[in-house]
Amino acid sequence: MGVMGRLKIFVVKEPVVAASCLIAGFGLFLPAFVRPMLDSWETEKNAKTPVELKDILASQ
Repeated sequence: MGVMGRLKIFVVKEPVVAASCLIAGFGLFLPAFVRPMLDSWETEKNAKTPVELKDILASQ
């Protein structure tokens, strides 16, 4: 019996434990994807607005 067969038996015998392991695995890997996305959005919010041409010409 392969790994998938044993996994199916485990899910049938212990569905709560299997669901808990699935949720824990999702929770462990989620920060690896979400944190970089949030950091990239934060830098876009803090980006300076470009200087307008009339401001450049007025300073000369």
